[in-house]
Amino acid sequence: MANAAVEEFLSWLAVEKGRSANTLAAYRRDLAAYVAFLHKRGLGPETATRTDVEAYLAHLQAAAGAASSVARALASIRGLHRFLAWEGRSEADPAAELARPRVPGGIPKALSAHEVERLLAAPAGPGPLVLRDRAVLEVLYGSGIRISELTGMSLGDLELDDGLVRVLGKGAKERIVPLGSFARAAVEEWLGPSGRPLVMPSRWARRGDAEAVWLNARGGRLGRQGAWLIVRRWGGVAGLSGRLTPHVLRHSCASHLLDGGADIRVVQELLGHASIATTQVYTKVSPERLRAAYLEAHPRALQRPGR
Repeated sequence: MANAAVEEFLSWLAVEKGRSANTLAAYRRDLAAYVAFLHKRGLGPETATRTDVEAYLAHLQAAAGAASSVARALASIRGLHRFLAWEGRSEADPAAELARPRVPGGIPKALSAHEVERLLAAPAGPGPLVLRDRAVLEVLYGSGIRISELTGMSLGDLELDDGLVRVLGKGAKERIVPLGSFARAAVEEWLGPSGRPLVMPSRWARRGDAEAVWLNARGGRLGRQGAWLIVRRWGGVAGLSGRLTPHVLRHSCASHLLDGGADIRVVQELLGHASIATTQVYTKVSPERLRAAYLEAHPRALQRPGR
């Protein structure tokens, strides 16, 4: 349900805060559901009270919503009401004092090195799209970039001679990300005569598609859903159905870098995290790694006590 206040808030987020199109789409979905709830109560965002906001959150929780989904919806609602209060569109901010739902913290489920090898070996067979899919998987795992950063890549962002790519992250922040030798070779093969040129249309349908690194089967820029389906398809072939998403590959890249001794601040920069606290979740050690490190390093771990 379209709402003028919501649209003004979203425009402000885009212009003043530089929020990405994906973030704005998520805010729009959350706020459309909230506005529809208020509409049934004969209200709009400008006239909602704390009781109304609490009733909506209770409605979400009753619908078996995950704590993370409720927390995300509350963040959108709080942002809207804060904006309306700043603009003088409402007398008070009804969501200002509401506590954020507690979201259970979890250790990201990274793939093992063997599982990664199995996945990256899965795309096989003839055709340019297989070359594309192999390169997509290599880049997602090899660089740890987000799926939106992958699909937003343009040819001018690539510096393959130096093994680098420029990506546009959250908040429209650019960063330079290295491509490993396998990822670089896979991208070069996709851009070569047997890959991308065979998918290019005789006439580009949309402005900007001609510069896209990744093309779909119709010759347009590969979208988020298309990239997600690539990951899911080959994850199924590799026996990882139900476990593999683009974000799991990002988790795996970060975890494997830290396992290999990379400095956490380097990993923070690579992933484009604004806060190192976000990166620190990858430093959690599994019981197996903890025990192995202990047995290897402690001088009295393996010695038999004398009798």
